Amino acid sequence: MSNTIIDTNFSFPKQVNLYKGKVREVYSLENDLMVMVATDRLSAFDVVMPKGIPYKGQILNQIATKMMAETEDIVPNWLLATPDPNVAIGHACEPFKVEMVIRGYMSGHAAREYKLGKRVLCGVAMPEGMHENDKFPNPIITPATKAEMGDHDEDISREDILKKGIVSEEDYIVLENYTKALFERGTDIAAKRGLILVDTKYEFGKTKDGKIVLIDEIHTPDSSRYFYADGYQERQNKEEAQKQLSKEFVRQWLISNNFQGLEGQVVPEMTDEYIISVSERYIELYENITGEKFVKADITNIQSRIETNVLSYLTR
Repeated sequence: MSNTIIDTNFSFPKQVNLYKGKVREVYSLENDLMVMVATDRLSAFDVVMPKGIPYKGQILNQIATKMMAETEDIVPNWLLATPDPNVAIGHACEPFKVEMVIRGYMSGHAAREYKLGKRVLCGVAMPEGMHENDKFPNPIITPATKAEMGDHDEDISREDILKKGIVSEEDYIVLENYTKALFERGTDIAAKRGLILVDTKYEFGKTKDGKIVLIDEIHTPDSSRYFYADGYQERQNKEEAQKQLSKEFVRQWLISNNFQGLEGQVVPEMTDEYIISVSERYIELYENITGEKFVKADITNIQSRIETNVLSYLTR
């Protein structure tokens, strides 16, 4: 379990800032470049777990960069290069302080709210008579404020985003349109791989010249929920749980161990056996989502490997 990367403190040439998110660490350089390192940290219920998951950072980074390549014809993104399995390098951006969550199905957080009797989520009405994992008549956008590490993301309506001036109306319309286009493309990509893209989130930023671009991750198991298409309707008809690909299995394990990130709750012990099982599930997710065999990177000394690869790219 020691061969994971849970924290970095590199000093790259012309480095001006280091931001540490829940999973990714972003190094800003003078020449309007950003170096994003995907760590092996595991976050659930907006809480970072105490132990890392082998290969998780590589998996998230490689899925995200593959998906950016598959969507760059419809939405511009920040990405320039991936010099290391855990690293993406791209244009410096000022991130919007909202996450654009889009839901095609009534699952996860939406389902939990629905069971509590709520029929409006982020200012968007949800139809009566729905069952968990039913498909919405049309996908709904339910934004969230982006939390700093240790804080909780919070639901917010389009109206409140505009009223509070978090995003201008002109920019927000672009974010909405990009979110819908990406979800439609993601749905098509998933369908080709026998999957249903249930819900996901996108993050956007603005470059120095004012261009709105996709940043961070896209269509990964940390940011998205997938169902297997085969047998979906049969399971719904029988009111059975859906077979899914997402980080939900971690959330369910935590819930079963009395943890949902609430005040006073303690993160349950994650044994080596459990951590290995989570790593294996992430590899399974990678192979199903991308349709490709996962190739494990050398993790003998991840910090040294990353530093060497990034410096090699920057000097070129």
